[in-house]
Amino acid sequence: MSDETPGEEQATVFDLYLDNSVRPIFRKDRHVLRPEYVPSRLPHRDREIDQLASILVTALKGGRPSNILIYGKTGTGKTAVIKYLHKEIEKKANADFAKVHCTYINCQIVDTEYGILANIGNMFVKDWNERIPFTGWPTEKVYNHLREKMDEAGGITLIVLDEIDKLIFKSGDDVLYHLTTLNEDLKNSKMSIIGISNESKFTEFLDPRVQTRLGEERMVFPPYNAQELLDILKQRSGLAFEEDSLDESVISLCAAFAAQEHGDARRALDLLRVSGELAERERSAKVTERHVWKAKDKIELDVQIELVKTLPTQSKLLLFGIILKSEETSSIQTTGEVYDIYRELCYRTNTQPVSQRRITDLISELDMLGLINARVRSFGRGGRTREIQLSVNVPDTKKALYEDDIVRELMDYSSSQQRLI
Repeated sequence: MSDETPGEEQATVFDLYLDNSVRPIFRKDRHVLRPEYVPSRLPHRDREIDQLASILVTALKGGRPSNILIYGKTGTGKTAVIKYLHKEIEKKANADFAKVHCTYINCQIVDTEYGILANIGNMFVKDWNERIPFTGWPTEKVYNHLREKMDEAGGITLIVLDEIDKLIFKSGDDVLYHLTTLNEDLKNSKMSIIGISNESKFTEFLDPRVQTRLGEERMVFPPYNAQELLDILKQRSGLAFEEDSLDESVISLCAAFAAQEHGDARRALDLLRVSGELAERERSAKVTERHVWKAKDKIELDVQIELVKTLPTQSKLLLFGIILKSEETSSIQTTGEVYDIYRELCYRTNTQPVSQRRITDLISELDMLGLINARVRSFGRGGRTREIQLSVNVPDTKKALYEDDIVRELMDYSSSQQRLI
C-alpha cells in the first residue's frame, strides 16, 4: 500500500532549492551570461563592426561583397559580431533593399563537404520532398541542386563558416573550391563567404587558387583587456542578476582572471555565471569573491584531462608517443619522429596504424585542443615539417591515458625500448 495521502502534496528533493524565502541571485533569464547570447550592443567592438558593415553593405545594394576571413583567439567576439550584423542586415533586407540570405554553419559540427553543401542548399528549400537528404546523393548532384535553388531564390547569399579551420583539417579544401567557384555557375544570384577561425595559419594548407579567392579581405580581432572585459561583464550582469546580489569586487575579479587567459570574454562570462550558480546553490544572499575562486577551480578542474579521456584511441597512442619521446629528450620533436614511435606503439598493442598523412591531421587536432604546440617549419625545397612540443602536465596526462585499456598495455614501455621496424 502507498503511504501517500490523497490530495496531500508530497515532499521532493527539489523543495529546498524551490524555497522562495531566500532572495534570488538571478533574474528570470540567466541566458544572457552564456557566450551564444548576442546583446543589442557589443562593447569595444565598434571598429570591427564598422569595418565589416562597410564591406557587407554591398549586399544590400545588390552587389557581391568580398569574401572575408576573420581571425582571433577564442572569446574575442568574432561570432557575436557576425551574428549581430546578421540581425542588422535582416532589418534592412526588405523591399527597399536587395534580398540578402544569411546562413551560419559551425564547421566543428558540420565538417564534411557533403554536409556543408547540403546545409546551404536546404536553406532555400521549402518543400520537404525537395530537401537534400542527410546522405546518399553524389556530391555533383548536391552541388547542382544547391546552385539551382540558390538561383531560384535570387539575391545575395552570405555563408558564414565558423571554425573553418576544423573543416580544412578534417575534409580538405574541396568544399571551399566548389563554393569559391560557385559564382561562375550562378545566373540570378551571388554568394560570398565569411570564414571565422582561431588558427591564423590554416590557409597554408589550402590550394593557392582557393587561398586567392577566399581571402579577399582579412580581419584580426584583438583580445579584450581587463578594462574591456569589465565593461562587458557590467553590461551582462545588469541583465542577469538581481540588484545588489553581487559584491563590488566580483566583476573585477572575473575580468582579471579572464584577462590572464588572453582576454577571453567567454571565460569571463562563464566565471561570472558559475559564481552566481554556486552562490545560488548555497542559498547565499550575495555572490562573493569566495564564489569566484570556487568557480575558477570548478571550471579549470581537469579540463585538459577530460579532453584526453575523450580522445579516440589513435590520438591517445599518438599523444602517449609524444610524451615518451619528450621524457627521453627535451629537444623539439618532428612529425617523422613522432610517427616512428606511434607506429611502434601500434605494433606493441596490435593496433592498425593510420597513414602519416592522417597523423598530420591528428597532430593538428591535438594542437587545436591545446594538448601540444605544433609549429610548421619550412625548409624550402626540402619541404616542411612540424615542430612539436607538449603543453600538458605529463604525470596527470599519463594517468588519464592509462584508463584506456589499449594504452594501459604500455605502462612498462619506454621510448628507449623502441626497435627499428
